[in-house]
Amino acid sequence: MTSLRFLVVDGYTKAARDQLQDGGASVAADLYVKMLQTCSPVPTSCDVLFPSDPGSQFPDSAHLRSYDGVAWTGCSLCINDDIPEVQRQVAFAQATYAAGIPAFGSCWAAQIATVAAGGRVAPNPKGREMGIARKIQLTPAGRAHPMYEGKASVFDGFISHDDEITHLPPSCTHLASNAWTRVQAVSVQLQGASFWGLQYHPEYDLRELARLTYCRIPKLMRYGFFQTEQAAHEYVGDLEALHSDPTRKDIAWKLGIDEDVMNNDVRLIEVRNWITKLVIPRRLTLS
Repeated sequence: MTSLRFLVVDGYTKAARDQLQDGGASVAADLYVKMLQTCSPVPTSCDVLFPSDPGSQFPDSAHLRSYDGVAWTGCSLCINDDIPEVQRQVAFAQATYAAGIPAFGSCWAAQIATVAAGGRVAPNPKGREMGIARKIQLTPAGRAHPMYEGKASVFDGFISHDDEITHLPPSCTHLASNAWTRVQAVSVQLQGASFWGLQYHPEYDLRELARLTYCRIPKLMRYGFFQTEQAAHEYVGDLEALHSDPTRKDIAWKLGIDEDVMNNDVRLIEVRNWITKLVIPRRLTLS
């Protein structure tokens, strides 16, 4: 085996992608391509699919099987909305299960994985979880799961979501939780395929969180995260300053941020494990 080939599924609409870029944030697919190439021990190529774009073409089963894995980004859609953009993505996740292709993803991805397997998602009654998800704790199943080999049993992660997984079907294993969101990670085993999904975002760094926060300032003010625009911009500035100079102990202390999110080797453990413990072994078995 000399290389791996992934399909990255970015469910954002074109308008939502443009909004992110206008605010200085990266397109989700670009973050995922960079993350996969960083975490893979062998050269990696990625194709990108934008399923919410009009006229987007999904790969057929034969084409789908040519990929070593499918990686799903976050998305600003609501999975319970009865619209084609959502329906197409749920159907494609089901096709991925049927094809037996390993899948991984964050936020929207965990919800897609669960709903496509028969589970349910609803608005979190606690409201939006934003910025840093605190004290994510592995369940007993999570501590034994290969995705979390080498990970601390309690950790923080980047987060940005309104909905949460509420009902897990028999094919889903609950891997992690915190006080805000009961299901922070799942593993789905269905039709011979595995989908490892996180509610949090390993693909983010402090700069990306800063720019996403900037893009969401009006919404976050409505939700009470900031009392004034000045406070919001100061928070964004602190994140960017700490990203530029990780030795700024004053900012790290002020924001309560540590190596869980600042150290790439720690933050990306789940992604590396997906590639080395699921994708590559499967590829070697098929070779």
